[in-house]
Amino acid sequence: MFVVGLTGGIGSGKSAASAHFESLGIACVDADQVSREVVEPGSIALQAIAERHGNGILLADGSLDRAALRKIIFSSEVEKQWLEALLHPLIAEETGRQLMSASSPYVLFVSPLLVESGQVAWCQRLLIIDVPESVQISRTMARDNNDRAQVESIIASQATRQQRLDAADDVICNDGDLQSLHSAVENLHKHYLELAKSHANQA
Repeated sequence: MFVVGLTGGIGSGKSAASAHFESLGIACVDADQVSREVVEPGSIALQAIAERHGNGILLADGSLDRAALRKIIFSSEVEKQWLEALLHPLIAEETGRQLMSASSPYVLFVSPLLVESGQVAWCQRLLIIDVPESVQISRTMARDNNDRAQVESIIASQATRQQRLDAADDVICNDGDLQSLHSAVENLHKHYLELAKSHANQA
C-alpha cells in the first residue's frame, strides 16, 4: 500500500485538505479517530482504564470522560506513561489494519503528530499543510474560541514549522481561499496516483 502522510500545525487546514482527498475517492485513516475508536464502550482499553480509575472516569452513556482523563494524565507523569503503554500498541495495530485494508489507489494517513511521533516511518510520502504562525493563531482562536496564550501553548507543544518543512516531500501553502487549497490537492492527487502506480509495479 502506498501511504501518503498528511500533517500540519493546528489551524493549518489539515481537515479541509483531507476531506478533499476523500472526495476524490481516496481512503483516509485519521490518527485522532483511531485513538477514539480504541477506547469505545466495550473495548479492552476502556475496561482497563475504568478498572484503574473507577467508573467515575465514564460518562452516563458508558463512554470515556476524556476531560476527566486529561486532567489525571496532565497532573501525573506516572498515569500518563501507564496510559501511553496501554494505548500506543492498540492504536498502532488498528492504524496498521486500516491502512492495509484501504482499497483506494493510495491511502492518506492524517495525524497532527506525524513528524514528532515517528509515525512518518509508515509513509512513502509526507505532505505538509503549511501556514504562517500568525494565521494558525487567528484561525484557531476563531474556530475553537481559545485565547491567544492557549493557542500559542498548543503550537509550542508541536513540531516547529521548520521541522515539519524539513521533513516534507510536498508542501501546500494554505494561506489562500478554499478553492486554492482544492486546486493544490487535485494537482498532488494526480502526482500521487502516478507514484502509487509506479510503487505497485515495483512491488
